[in-house]
Amino acid sequence: MKINQTYLSRSTKTSCEQEATEKAFRLMIEFEIRVNSNLMLVNNKRFGFIADKVITNMQSALELGQGKVIYNDYINALRKYHIPFFENIAITHIDDELLEKFNHWRNEKLGRIPAKSTILNHNAALMQIFDYSVKKKWLLPSQVPTLENKGISGQRRAALSPQEYLTVRKQVERLMHTSRKEITRQIRELLIDYMDFAICTGMRPGTEIDQLIWSDLQPELNSTKLLFFVAVRKGKTTKYTGTREVVCKEAVINVISRLTTRFPHRTANDKIFVLPCGKQVKELPRHFDKALDETGLKESKHGQRSLYSLRHSYITWELMAQNVTIDVIARQCGTGIQMIEQHYSHVVPKMFRSKLSGIETLTPNNSVEIFKEIDYSEKRLTEMNIWVKNFKIRGFI
Repeated sequence: MKINQTYLSRSTKTSCEQEATEKAFRLMIEFEIRVNSNLMLVNNKRFGFIADKVITNMQSALELGQGKVIYNDYINALRKYHIPFFENIAITHIDDELLEKFNHWRNEKLGRIPAKSTILNHNAALMQIFDYSVKKKWLLPSQVPTLENKGISGQRRAALSPQEYLTVRKQVERLMHTSRKEITRQIRELLIDYMDFAICTGMRPGTEIDQLIWSDLQPELNSTKLLFFVAVRKGKTTKYTGTREVVCKEAVINVISRLTTRFPHRTANDKIFVLPCGKQVKELPRHFDKALDETGLKESKHGQRSLYSLRHSYITWELMAQNVTIDVIARQCGTGIQMIEQHYSHVVPKMFRSKLSGIETLTPNNSVEIFKEIDYSEKRLTEMNIWVKNFKIRGFI
C-alpha cells in the first residue's frame, strides 16, 4: 500500500487469492481511514534515532547557556538506560507493557529499586523523547504512555564524620602521589580542591559546583580577614529561586589560593573546577568512590556514600555545631526547611546534646584540619589584597 507517500507492507495471512484480495482491500481502506482521522502515524521512527536528536538539542542548549543544568542528568539517563533498552524499538510501539519490562530490566541493572527522585529524573528524560516525537508528528498525543514512579521513598542522607572526611581526603592525596599517568594525578589534585570547596560551602556537587566561573567568587576584606561569597547562578533550584549567595567557610581561602596559583591566566567566564588544560572532567565521582572503597567508608548504616555526601556532611556538621538555625542552613544550601527536617531529623537531638546531657561538648568542626586557623602571613595578605583589587577592577579575583 502507498499511504501518505509512504509504502507499507502487510500480510493477508492467506494463500487463497480471492480471500487475500478482499483482505488487502479492507486493510487499505482501514489504514486510509485511520491516517485521515489522525488515529495512526505512518512515518515510524526508532527510539534510538529520536534520542540522538534530543540529546544533540540538549547539548546545544547547554553550550549556548540556554539549557537547564538538569539536561546533563537527562542525557546520562538516556545513554545509560533508555537507549540500551529501547534503541531499535519504534517509538509508537512503546506502551505500558514495554515500560513495565523496562522497569524490571533497570532494577536488575542497578541491583536495587531506584529512589523516587531517580525515577523522576528518568521519566523526565523519557518525556523529552515523547514530546519531541509529538512535535515532529512521529507520535500522536494519545499514544504517549503514562509514566509511573514506583521508586522507594527518600532515605536518610549518608554523611561523613569530620574524622572520616579527613581519612578519605588523605587517601585521595596518596592516590594522587602514586598516580601512574599525569592526567590521573591532575584529576585527583582537582578532586581535593573540589572536596574542600564542597565541605566549605555546602553546595551541590555536579549541578552547582561544576557550573561555577571565576566571576562568581566575590571577596570581601574586613581588616585582615577575608570573606568569600559565591553567586550560584545555575543549579537545581535557581530556576525557581534565582541567583543565591552562599557564604563560604574561612578555610575556602586555602582552596582558592591553590586554584589561582594553578590558573594565573584565568578569565571571568572560565570554569573554576577544570584541569590545567581547561577541560572539565566527569571522573571525579569515580576517583572519590575509589578512595571510599580503599578506606572502607563506602558503606554506612544510612546507605552508600558518594561525592554528594560532602553536601550532607556540611549540613550535618552545621546542625550539630548549632552555629546557625535550620532556616538559615536551608537558605544557604538552596533547599527547604521541610527537606532539612525530613532528611536530618536524626541530628536534631544531638543539636541539644549539651542541654539534654548537662555536659558541655565541642563542636565537630574543631577537629577538622581544613577549618583550623588560616595562615595570615604577609605573603597571604598580599595575595588576598590582589584578589580584592582585581575583583574591584575587572569583576573577578
